[in-house]
Amino acid sequence: MKIKAVIFDMDGVLIDAKDWHYESLNKALGLFGAEISRYDHLVTFDGLPTKKKLEMLSLEGGFPKGLHGFVNDLKQQYTMDIIHAKCKPVFQHQYALSKLKNAGYHMAVCSNSIRKSIEVMMEKAGLSPYLDFIISNQDVKHGKPDPEMYNTAIQRLGLDPKECLIVEDNENGIKAALASGGHLLKVENPDDVHYYNIVHRIAEIDNA
Repeated sequence: MKIKAVIFDMDGVLIDAKDWHYESLNKALGLFGAEISRYDHLVTFDGLPTKKKLEMLSLEGGFPKGLHGFVNDLKQQYTMDIIHAKCKPVFQHQYALSKLKNAGYHMAVCSNSIRKSIEVMMEKAGLSPYLDFIISNQDVKHGKPDPEMYNTAIQRLGLDPKECLIVEDNENGIKAALASGGHLLKVENPDDVHYYNIVHRIAEIDNA
């Protein structure tokens, strides 16, 4: 089966936003004397939705559950401030997505972020015109590592999982991608996401 669509994770793949989420959540938590260490964020929390991170903090560290909604709203506000300040188009990503679109591939983004963050980031990065749609953590019952997000995207594209290449960087996302039955391209960071890398992986699958 030939690849017909490329589905991207966003944070750490199309946008170098890991630090933004870390900084904005810690800024909100800091108001209540709580904090996530950089080590814990990388090892345990990376790629999880904010709500999930807060649940884990309550379970493990006794962070008050009554503050979840407030901290979550504050974190989204801080994230937006950072997006507006730092999110800019990256030529190699625009080049990759425009070439793929011209070649007839469908493209979507599946991210554990909220819809508004994804929309604003994709717009600021100049990538919105190339995407068929986006799926956020608000569009599914279960975020990654559950495959629901990717299953939903593949169904919406009307494709077989084997016709889709999923680009992911972290453990939670990789679990979700593999569980969906799609093909995987693992990247370390957004610098690894370029046209030749993606096309090389597509050729590998198509010629297998």
